[in-house]
Amino acid sequence: MIKNSLKMNILILGSGGREHALTWKLAQSKKVRRIFIGPGNAGTSDSGTNLKLDPLNFEEVKNAVLENKIDIVIVGPEAPLVEGIHDFFLKDNNLKNIPVIGPDRSAARLEGSKDFAKDFLTRHKIPTAAYKSFDKSTLKDVPDFLRTLTPPYVIKADGLAAGKGVLIIDEIHAAETEAEAIIGGKFGAAGQKVVIEQFLKGIELSVFIITDGISYKLLPEAKDYKRIGEGDTGLNTGGMGAVSPVPFADEIFMTRVKSRIIEPTMKGLSDDGIVYKGFIFFGLINVKGDPYVIEYNARLGDPESEVIIPRIKSDLFDLIEGVAKGDLSARKIEIDERFVTTVMLVSGGYPGDYEKGKSIRGLGHTKDCVVFHAGTKKAEDTVVTSGGRVLAVSSWGNKMKEALGVCYRNAEMISFEGIYYRTDIGFDLQDKCF
Repeated sequence: MIKNSLKMNILILGSGGREHALTWKLAQSKKVRRIFIGPGNAGTSDSGTNLKLDPLNFEEVKNAVLENKIDIVIVGPEAPLVEGIHDFFLKDNNLKNIPVIGPDRSAARLEGSKDFAKDFLTRHKIPTAAYKSFDKSTLKDVPDFLRTLTPPYVIKADGLAAGKGVLIIDEIHAAETEAEAIIGGKFGAAGQKVVIEQFLKGIELSVFIITDGISYKLLPEAKDYKRIGEGDTGLNTGGMGAVSPVPFADEIFMTRVKSRIIEPTMKGLSDDGIVYKGFIFFGLINVKGDPYVIEYNARLGDPESEVIIPRIKSDLFDLIEGVAKGDLSARKIEIDERFVTTVMLVSGGYPGDYEKGKSIRGLGHTKDCVVFHAGTKKAEDTVVTSGGRVLAVSSWGNKMKEALGVCYRNAEMISFEGIYYRTDIGFDLQDKCF
């Protein structure tokens, strides 16, 4: 339940670029009084108040909510959702009437367990790759199943593995070895089960909705770039950049996404007795014009947030309030038709070992863009690096090339020791939109 008040106090949990984008947008709402971010970063402190708390320490979160008279909590990252922060609020007499934007533990299994998600997709006849799950007792059956597939093979740890639990392997014996390694503890508790899938060939995109458990609103779609190197080469990262809109996600394709994926997902959740309140991230692949689900996430993506949130022209808090009050269907969303692109500036060595505490210069020289902070903190009067992905430079343009040009001009104005960024974001879409 949400109180009837002209202005609300919000707590956003998390510390990355997604949380800065949410803070930046919600600070523009006339319905918001104050925004608190826990723990936040150097950028979020410009639009709100950072709180020293661990989102996985629910008692710390509770104290912050009560001390700061928080009216709504928005959960940015997946780990607190999978660990049951929504359930924690519902069971606490002091918190149960404070809405949490993010699913409860049962619903968050869509992201927290790949085995659960694949079973859900299959039962509800939602397009996805053929798969089978294995645990310690059935590990011996892995070779036989692999022989039913054509390479490459997709090997996934069942649980959350900080974005590292998905492997694509060309050779069958190497796939067997990786499956054994995952069950053997390579990703800790996340690997108590391993999911093996048929590889789908196509081009990926991310689609997002916000839902109150009954109705939903479609948010802008995006395409992100995961590999560290130019031309999508090298190691996987949390994301090196993103673009929105996605040119091939036209009206025909998105109609298929709604009818074949989003609406069956909403119906499936309802049929299974799962009340889902918050954001759903559909990781999709376009296979010759047909959408298939690669994965679900129980929250917004990062760096996708840094392109989809700037495209929302209407009041984002109005949608948040619609989830809290259960009347989302009556709310409106207005989307900016322009392109928004973002380029991620990362620490040298990322996604491997990297150093922190490097002074960031040039932030005051940027223009015609928004610089979202991801891995930063304030050290006295200086902003310094505190993570692998440091800053996301986001810009608008009538053409993708125009938006990217502004991103890269501004990226050149920013410097810190070891800075690196990809210069080819959007390269695979250029024939369709430049």
